[in-house]
Amino acid sequence: MSENIRIIENATCTFCGCVCDDMVLTVDMEQKRILKAKNACVLGKAWFAEHVVENRPFALVEGREASTAEAIEAAAQILAQARYPMIYGLSDTTNEAQRQAVAIADLLGANIGTTTEVCHGPSGIAFQGVGESTATLGEIKNRADLVIYWGGNPAESHPRHFTRYSVTPKGMFIPNGKKDRTVVLVDVRRTPSEPVADIFIQVKPRRDFELLWALRALLKGRQVDPRVEEITGVSLATMQDLVERMKNCRYGVLFFGMGLTMTRGRHFNSGALLALATDLNEFTHFVAKPVRGHGNVTGADNVLSWQTGFPFAVNFSRGYPRFNPGEFTAVDLLVRGEADAMVVIASDPASNFPQPAIEAMRRIPVIVLDPKFTHTAELARVAFTTATYGINTSGTVYRMDDVPITLRPAFDSPYPSDEDVLTAIKNRLKTLLKDKPVEVMPPPLRA
Repeated sequence: MSENIRIIENATCTFCGCVCDDMVLTVDMEQKRILKAKNACVLGKAWFAEHVVENRPFALVEGREASTAEAIEAAAQILAQARYPMIYGLSDTTNEAQRQAVAIADLLGANIGTTTEVCHGPSGIAFQGVGESTATLGEIKNRADLVIYWGGNPAESHPRHFTRYSVTPKGMFIPNGKKDRTVVLVDVRRTPSEPVADIFIQVKPRRDFELLWALRALLKGRQVDPRVEEITGVSLATMQDLVERMKNCRYGVLFFGMGLTMTRGRHFNSGALLALATDLNEFTHFVAKPVRGHGNVTGADNVLSWQTGFPFAVNFSRGYPRFNPGEFTAVDLLVRGEADAMVVIASDPASNFPQPAIEAMRRIPVIVLDPKFTHTAELARVAFTTATYGINTSGTVYRMDDVPITLRPAFDSPYPSDEDVLTAIKNRLKTLLKDKPVEVMPPPLRA
């Protein structure tokens, strides 16, 4: 083996929420690229293969090349002069960088949110209202004999979820793997995940809540209106069979995806599923887990929660954190024209936000931190090129089951990490804001 080739064992793939930490990477240290990623799925292989150190400017300010130091100064000046800034993204960076972003939001009295706002935000709201019966993926692998996927397609979105955590792996109390498990898939259409399932239940679009509520009623021995069959598209016999399977399993799990959270009902759907899991614990052991998308979106929710008490859509304008989705969420702030500056960290909202929100981003100064030159970077006033977390930088991320994992980088990058850039901006802001008069919010009107 060439002296330029290095093997990195137990590396972590941060492409999706599975955060598989059993990668074996073959790295060409001279060319700064990953030649092979053993154990990676098709998405992970592409993730590692595409991350090479590109010959890009360290930063762009007003479209011209600049040093990182110049860009830090420009970004700090923009934020110091802003009256209602916002921070967004954070789902593809380390917990350490996320902490710095929260510190900046606190310092500025800004809004801060994550990509959770456009995926599992309804689940976060449901957790607060209903609670969560939860477990780690390791516990599920070792114990679950009934696995239900609702509103998700892991075969395409999380290819190793089946093979590493939930369906085929042999566990301590599931010695025969798939043979010891029953897998149920509930969705509005057949997907590439359907062949894995022993039972496929097709629910009518936008009728998840009705089906979940009917299952809860049957579980509690209540009479169900026969019209529920026409409403949901699922026969009463199928519902009763599923209820019996759930009651009689030794250990069950409900995995739910965006097919549940981003349809009619939203947080009511998530709340109904979480309540069903709670009800089932009167008969057996049952847990529920959202299947998260981005590599560290779970970490973003955790960091915001332990720093502010809320997982996303947090506002610091009154000197303390407030939570109100619909008021403090990124799309709403932009569409209403309230934000006058924006920091985007490891995200590309200009490629997926509604057009009115994107047009609002064009009218305000945007600061971007990203390893790639994205659609958002194209419209940004200040764009930093940063190192890729997990490949170039160490740090901590959270798997979708809230388990923290330490990253093992493959090779160095000439570009700074998100944490380094955000720390420098924070420190510069402390100096700029030291002599700035503090705006005190007026007291609320009394009746």
